[in-house]
Amino acid sequence: MNALAPALLNPRRIALVGASADPARLTARAQIYLRKHGFDGDLYPVNPRAETVLGEKSYPTIADIPGPVDLAYLLLGTEHVEGVIADVAAKGIPVAAILADGFAEAGPEGQARQARLLATAQAAGVRILGPNSMGLINLNSRTACSVNAALEAESLPAGRLALVSQSGSMLGAIMARGAARGLGFSHLISTGNEADLTASEIAGLLVDDPQVDAILLFLEAIRRADLLAEAARRAHAAGKPIIAFKLGRSAFGAELANSHTGALAGSDAAADAFFRANGIARVTMIEALLEAPALFIGRRPLAAPKRAVSVMTTTGGGGAMAVDALGVAGIETRAPDATAVEGLKAAGLPHHGRMIDVTLAGTRADKVKAALSALSADPHTDLALSVIGSSAQFRPADAVAGILGAAQAGLGKPVAAFLVPQADVSLRMLGEAGIAAFRTPESCADVIRAFIEWQAPRAMPAAPAVVHALPARPDEADARRLFGALGLDTAFAVMATPDAVPEGLRYPIALKILSPDLAHKTEVGGVALNIADAPALQDAAAAMLALVREKAPAAAVTGFLVQPMAKGLAEAIIGFRRDPESGPVVLVGAGGIMAELHRDTALRCAPVGLGEARTMIAEVKGLKPLAGWRGLPQGDLDALARAIVAVSLLAAVPEVAEAEINPMIVHAEGQGVTVADAWVVRA
Repeated sequence: MNALAPALLNPRRIALVGASADPARLTARAQIYLRKHGFDGDLYPVNPRAETVLGEKSYPTIADIPGPVDLAYLLLGTEHVEGVIADVAAKGIPVAAILADGFAEAGPEGQARQARLLATAQAAGVRILGPNSMGLINLNSRTACSVNAALEAESLPAGRLALVSQSGSMLGAIMARGAARGLGFSHLISTGNEADLTASEIAGLLVDDPQVDAILLFLEAIRRADLLAEAARRAHAAGKPIIAFKLGRSAFGAELANSHTGALAGSDAAADAFFRANGIARVTMIEALLEAPALFIGRRPLAAPKRAVSVMTTTGGGGAMAVDALGVAGIETRAPDATAVEGLKAAGLPHHGRMIDVTLAGTRADKVKAALSALSADPHTDLALSVIGSSAQFRPADAVAGILGAAQAGLGKPVAAFLVPQADVSLRMLGEAGIAAFRTPESCADVIRAFIEWQAPRAMPAAPAVVHALPARPDEADARRLFGALGLDTAFAVMATPDAVPEGLRYPIALKILSPDLAHKTEVGGVALNIADAPALQDAAAAMLALVREKAPAAAVTGFLVQPMAKGLAEAIIGFRRDPESGPVVLVGAGGIMAELHRDTALRCAPVGLGEARTMIAEVKGLKPLAGWRGLPQGDLDALARAIVAVSLLAAVPEVAEAEINPMIVHAEGQGVTVADAWVVRA
């Protein structure tokens, strides 16, 4: 195990720097909670104004502590933290957790304070948890080194789930919700500002911990995506699922680049692609984060998911709610096939339509077990779901006996349960047996969707180096030269002035203004189409220049670009973006000026191979006609796939932050593609 891991995950000698002798103060809580919950290691309160703190010997300075220390929890005010880090380093303490806020989240002054703190710590070899960290908890070792008020609970169940949360308050909320249903945690760690230690790095430490079966992440942002990707791949190899809940699904507050790609491939879409590429399951509800592990632990991603489930229910209304929620999540409730029907008949269970309603048969264990066994034999579904009504609340042992029996029989696919009433005892019984059980139809659908969409980490194709000089402020001609270096060369010419018409143009042509400042040229009159001859080109260029200078007077104009008019079967957008959280991504969608409106796209981490590029094309509804839909002529999808692969190679060009071709004209099968418009943003 990493040398950092024992000090962070299981500290046995803890210094509480700034510990208060007043039990009513926040800075007294860590000591109170550590002792309350059974910590039997060594505690060293550091308080220069008290000889004892809450009955334990106090030390005036960190240097006065006898012997080594694993972890220092700094409970000091913001203004005192910087000065103490040098003392932590001098003592040789490997990890300092910092409670105080007022650092990077507090504006320029706080950012400068955090930078100084980190520089001091790094120079001394001290790792920082926080600032703004509510500490860390190891329930198997009874180490509750935190000030979170959830630790006021009399008892906390230990278990084999680890939680890393960027939100300190959510640490306690998730722990409390888990305890209410009997879920135990091994570790709960609050990372706060992540000035140094990130959730990504800590997840990697937890992969190697023998006390951990699954790792849960509560994320506000992805920091150090490289470390999270590496942790996820090792977790997959170790059979330990990583399940993430990430905020930021809405676009409010997002600062996106000028191109269509920036709007279409915002950080949340990029996060989805990142999670999928690295084998991390993502849920969208906090309840689902707690309910998901039972479905994932001990299982591998489905090789060929059907996106379909079988549902049996003892309550028609409850079953319908589950079916409806699953349908909204894109998962079909499928009627049993012939094999399953025979099994149901043998058990005396009639079936009608998609859902097996055994309301009249009730929750007799033999009937439920027989129904689930029959449904599990259906090769066209991924999971069998049992929906239970009031008996789950009032006769829990009877209500879950059939589900327990079916699961213990070793069925060929997972079994899960949605309990319609408030049925804590039934939920606890199922949870203790390792069976996924859900409180709401929405969280049920969310977890099942996440399980079906869960993939093994993909093999990342190599991105060969691309040698190309990019100007400091590139215009469209520069973008086209870049794409040409990637193998996407389309004929064009550049006019320096309206009068400098190139020889040998093939009319009719398209004319566009060249400017590093104008991503959307049509909005300022910077595009003219179907120009018939040289005189018309001169007139159009002069008029365009006047209009652009009127509508965008601050834009630098570097000339004009001309290219032959091209017509194909459809338009696509291919975009690249170096996402600040998730890294490089490539996007394909229905193109043209309506790209942002329709948002009909597929996104992947870059680079991609041909197979993945073809899968991306198949996901875009607006491109389906190109596959010959309903007798329409087929487009050159092979050429489009090769273009996606080529654009994805920009992952190996660090000076490119964002680039796109929009539109890319797709011609008939075998006739290739044409770059109609290009744009690049330098990092």
